[in-house]
Amino acid sequence: MLALSVLCVLSCGWLRSEAASRLKSPALPIQSEREPLPSKGLSGCSFGGRFYSLEDTWHPDLGEPFGVMHCVQCNCDPQKSRRGKVFGKVNCKNIKQDCPDPDCDDPILLPGHCCKTCPKANHDTKHTDSVLDTFEYFHEKGKDKEDDLHKSYNDRSYLSSEDLGPGENFVALLTGIKESWLPSSSGVARARFTLTRNSLAFSITYQRMGRPAKLVFLGVDGTTAFEYKVPKGNSDMICGVWKNIAKPLLRQLQSEQMRVTMATANSRRDEVEGKIIKHRALFAETFSTILTSEEENSGMGGIAMLTLSDTENNLHFILILQGLIKHKGKEPLVVPIKVQMVYRQHVLREIRANITSHDPDFAEVLTDLNSRELFWLSRGQLAIAVTTEGRDPKQVSGYITGRKSCDTIQSVMSSGDALIPGKTGGVGSAIFKLHDNGTLEYQVQVAGLTSSVLGLTIEQKPRRRNKRSVLYDLTPEYNAASGQALGSWSRLEARHIHMLLQNELFINVATAHNQDGELRGQIKALFYSGLDAPRHELPTPLAGFFVVPPVRTGASGHAWVSVDQNCHLHYEIVMAGLSKADDVTVNAHLHGLAEIGELDDSSAAHKRLLTGFYGSQAQGVLKDISSELLQHLDQGTAFIQVSTKMNPRGEIRGRVHVPNSCESGQKSDTDESEVEEVLFKDPEELKKDPHTCFFENQHHAHGSNWTPNYDKCVSCSCQKKTVICDPVICPVLTCSRTVQPEGQCCPVCDDRKEPKDMKAPEKATENPEGCYFEGDQKMHAPGTTWHPFVPPFGYIKCAVCTCKGSTGEVHCEKVTCPALTCSHPVRRNPSDCCKECPEEEKTPLTLEHADMMQADGPRHCKFGKNYYQNSDNWHPWVPLVGEMKCINCWCDHGVTKCQRKQCPILTCTNITRKEGACCPECTDSLEDDEITMKTPDKRRSWRH
Repeated sequence: MLALSVLCVLSCGWLRSEAASRLKSPALPIQSEREPLPSKGLSGCSFGGRFYSLEDTWHPDLGEPFGVMHCVQCNCDPQKSRRGKVFGKVNCKNIKQDCPDPDCDDPILLPGHCCKTCPKANHDTKHTDSVLDTFEYFHEKGKDKEDDLHKSYNDRSYLSSEDLGPGENFVALLTGIKESWLPSSSGVARARFTLTRNSLAFSITYQRMGRPAKLVFLGVDGTTAFEYKVPKGNSDMICGVWKNIAKPLLRQLQSEQMRVTMATANSRRDEVEGKIIKHRALFAETFSTILTSEEENSGMGGIAMLTLSDTENNLHFILILQGLIKHKGKEPLVVPIKVQMVYRQHVLREIRANITSHDPDFAEVLTDLNSRELFWLSRGQLAIAVTTEGRDPKQVSGYITGRKSCDTIQSVMSSGDALIPGKTGGVGSAIFKLHDNGTLEYQVQVAGLTSSVLGLTIEQKPRRRNKRSVLYDLTPEYNAASGQALGSWSRLEARHIHMLLQNELFINVATAHNQDGELRGQIKALFYSGLDAPRHELPTPLAGFFVVPPVRTGASGHAWVSVDQNCHLHYEIVMAGLSKADDVTVNAHLHGLAEIGELDDSSAAHKRLLTGFYGSQAQGVLKDISSELLQHLDQGTAFIQVSTKMNPRGEIRGRVHVPNSCESGQKSDTDESEVEEVLFKDPEELKKDPHTCFFENQHHAHGSNWTPNYDKCVSCSCQKKTVICDPVICPVLTCSRTVQPEGQCCPVCDDRKEPKDMKAPEKATENPEGCYFEGDQKMHAPGTTWHPFVPPFGYIKCAVCTCKGSTGEVHCEKVTCPALTCSHPVRRNPSDCCKECPEEEKTPLTLEHADMMQADGPRHCKFGKNYYQNSDNWHPWVPLVGEMKCINCWCDHGVTKCQRKQCPILTCTNITRKEGACCPECTDSLEDDEITMKTPDKRRSWRH
């Protein structure tokens, strides 16, 4: 039987009557549920892990995620047993119906109250208080928040991103539309939304209706804000993303003023609609159900969000109901209901409560579920039935299953995340699928291990150091030849399902050399992104083991890659195991560069940039793909790799095989039309585009690049109304004579004045065509250095790319910021990569320069931010490139003069250039010098 009987409606989170406000509940921090304190013979009541004396009154605290029920008042009533012993009995009642009628026209709901009250005259004070309350909730998470205890489960005050995961969470219950001239649909749908920046991802499940044809978001005025065409299929799940939501619509969404409708292609009879709301229960939800009616054209339905307590077998749940009460009056109608937990038509538990026509929602905690109830819960065999009591009873019911969504349960296993962290260069990758009957299907692959696999297990977090807690052993399904384990775990307990969906489980790979675990990874949900990547298949593993030559790193990753019918490449990359010690910028700016390339027989592989890697995940769509790269993808001779500051030539890599039928020329035609559409748009059309940039009296399309009129040494781009301009970094030229072409920024070698015997080796060692960089779609001369342009982010100032003249390969690496001596460095512009010392901390130097400028005698020179005395010599320092040691500058009576170091003319055939050297040298003479230094006997050296 029930240990608790707590009644509440949805509105009780915001309101509290004047009488109830005087009944103060204990101001204690939220704690995990514990056993009631021993009363030591005292008479009283135990409730929710606390002890109450006789005649105590309180508002019940249902714990996270629901909180304190302010519309519910509980009393510890004294009772006498047959032997005359006094004991306490808990009685709780809903005080919502006891609220007095406000005598004003526009009563308001105050936070922490259960009843509407008339607004006070001083509106400014009330507004300030609410702002401060919100501020305290955001910024004092570690302190005891007395006010937060008085918030009910549905208090939709905005939670921080840490509480809600990667973004804000919303939910909608969709039921049939009630119109007198059209029968209501019997369909019911539950929609879960995740808002990240300005994109809204949604996962929708539905019952008792056909496959919907479209999904429509309605604004506050009822007009269509966004329409999503649902792809055909047999699944009862709809996955999609609404991208680039306009700010006015974003505000409507966040203030719960938006609705969503869904209809089949057949008729409006199957149309369902619901309001999008925020809900505190979403971030803790691990089980759910859709409640439907057996009646035809009922227009009724509901959803339940459920979760287990962290330490005890208590099941918290919230019901959101629609259509059960048909009442059109202004005054709320109170209707009694009963909520039953059912197994195969046997009622296990029953709760009676009252709901109102205005707020027909309900919350409860079922305590101390026994082993049978937990077993049925894990198998999806436990149902909830809600029935109204009265003349015309209505009922909705549904089976409880693990939470459903479009997210992917996956894990990246790395040696850096092992219980004893290491750097082996190995990788493990796993994907999981949870079925309604509690079966967990898994696919696991490992590679690059130092020794044979001894154990492959799913585990909890260790309770003690090096004391692993194994839940399930996958080792019998592991195939050493393929490095994979495919199978299913059919005996998950309800607690295991809860932990799985709360990201509290891990997968561990033990080997002969590392018996506690060589690889380990957290099993967690990868949120749906809307990309066309086949997440149901094992991803491509990325490891240092696959880099050439292999890299011993603690990092690893995996990637899903696909090519759609338009020959666009979709990719999602997840990385794990890279510690802060390896890369101090892991929580700051550019983490690394994700690249895709072609494997061939030569050591120089052609690569192109996918995106900058700022965290543990990177994703996007690549449209401008060459036919050669598409062929390599089709043949399985392509790779994806992530390069970091520690390993600029590749930290982890994986071989990619994506079969596709894209033919040569098919995609280029499409790309040309897309380029023409951007570059040659009608000026009048450009003015209408909200993303257009206006610069130098001209409109530029979003995504376009150009050189401004005021400076040929600057490159500009348009990114959604924002113009981003960066300086062009000229290459370091190796020739002895240069010329400055008219209208160009950088000088080039003057080949006409070069001796013939020097031209031959230059052509032999450098690629005269240079490098083609896909980001800005330009050819770059050999030796050219530039900031990579990565659509849609623009120029990445924290990275510098160089065209390797000998191979035509583009090599990009992260910028090393200079060490600063000031205590409070600043970033002068938001787009700058490195911080600088503020001017006020350079005061002594500035004064010295000021004196220098005012002194008598020869004039001084200013170069960059430095001043030099007459006849001073120095090597120029170029931002992001460093000191140019091959160029000497000097100050000549106020005029800065610079000259490149003159290199001798070489007559040998084999020419090379040492790293950091200004001039090329003959390979033969270098070998002779090395041999002479090692041993006087040259013949002995040649034998080796």
